[in-house]
Amino acid sequence: MQICGVDEAGRGPLAGPVVVASVIFNDDFFIEGVRDSKKLISKKREELFQIIIEKCISHKISIIDHHIIDKVNILKATMLGMKDALSMVNGNIKIFIDGNYFKFDDDSHLKYNYDTIIKGDDLIPVISCASILAKVTRDKIMNEYDKIYHQYKLGKNKGYPTKDHIELIRKYGICPIHRKTFCEKFVNTNV
Repeated sequence: MQICGVDEAGRGPLAGPVVVASVIFNDDFFIEGVRDSKKLISKKREELFQIIIEKCISHKISIIDHHIIDKVNILKATMLGMKDALSMVNGNIKIFIDGNYFKFDDDSHLKYNYDTIIKGDDLIPVISCASILAKVTRDKIMNEYDKIYHQYKLGKNKGYPTKDHIELIRKYGICPIHRKTFCEKFVNTNV
């Protein structure tokens, strides 16, 4: 039997995209060291990323940018990413999704055989694999943005609302990849 894991990276940051990954394996797969991507150092995540890509049956990574997040909100943007990431899934594949919410506006989620699992990225190895794919992809994107908007230290904070990042936004204002709706909520700016 085949199983699919789904997870996202980047729901909480003030800048950059949300990235959703899905990955399919046979249910008896094993990859040493797989766990929640947030509990792995960057080098280990990158090593596991390559192993996961090589060993999986299939995978898809969906990137939903800050414009869409601002337009529809982060939950709907994440669901758009999940819908795209799951577009490669067909047949009776069991899907495991990190979190407690999975619903598309058009009810097409009902065609899937799925379970949502709170903290699934640390409990279910196939979700951990998706977590790693999403986090490594998003981190690479934010490292590239850091080269353009270096004053915000995006390579370090990855766009998350750290004290330092908030202070830098207050100092320099927002840049083109900041989520305006998020910055209004977390930072006192005139967006």
